[in-house]
Amino acid sequence: MNAFVKTDKMLSRKEGAVGYLTFNNPERHNAVSLEMWEAASGYLEEFKNDKAIRVVVVTGAGGKAFVSGADISKFEQERSSQEGIDRYNEAVDHANNAFYNFPKPLIAMIRGYCIGGGFGLALCCDMRICTEGSKFGVPAAKLGLGYRYDGLKKLVDLIGPSYAKEVFFTARQFTAQEAQMMGFVNRVVPDGELESYVKDYADTIAANAPLTVDSIKFIVAQALKDPADRDLKTCEEMVQACFASGDYTEGRKAFMEKRKPKFTGS
Repeated sequence: MNAFVKTDKMLSRKEGAVGYLTFNNPERHNAVSLEMWEAASGYLEEFKNDKAIRVVVVTGAGGKAFVSGADISKFEQERSSQEGIDRYNEAVDHANNAFYNFPKPLIAMIRGYCIGGGFGLALCCDMRICTEGSKFGVPAAKLGLGYRYDGLKKLVDLIGPSYAKEVFFTARQFTAQEAQMMGFVNRVVPDGELESYVKDYADTIAANAPLTVDSIKFIVAQALKDPADRDLKTCEEMVQACFASGDYTEGRKAFMEKRKPKFTGS
């Protein structure tokens, strides 16, 4: 087990092959503090090293927000000095990179506000599924904040330059339907169906061949990079590993025998 400081503001659990990571600060709409960012990175590392976990669902507690950004009440304690600011920024960057580069599928399960840092966090996941009443936005232009290249590049890659500009130029909150139209969210479901829908979705992915799923995630990430930075050698090695696996044999047999395959990831 990796050594990291745990906090009751971050919750982790496992249900079969699916891991759940919950931002648990509902009285502040799941605003994120330094300790929460650091704990989130630690839990993700545990999920990454757990071979039994094939998919991770990220969500927020309380029913009113996914994540609403930074916990301003902690600024005096955590960001009142240059040293504190540097540590906080490093923790946020480390966490966002941990989410974005996580080798297994990540699903953001969104209910309520997904604003600022929460929007950026959801952006780092592979898929976003939300309720009909969810709200999305980045208020940077209302606060005079700058936004770094890496975050903007991820958004442009996902929804295109025109919609990315609209999100930032207007700094307004977008509805779930608008977010889906832009391509930011994959699915919009009724509020009472979110948990069951995401569970079925995650279980479906977890039941598929892990080597195939993980290779697709890696190869898509390479496709988004500049050609000179793409690791095509590893892409091909991952494809060949699929064909050389026992799971490929199991998949063929299960198809011929008209039964569900039992994949092991090897």
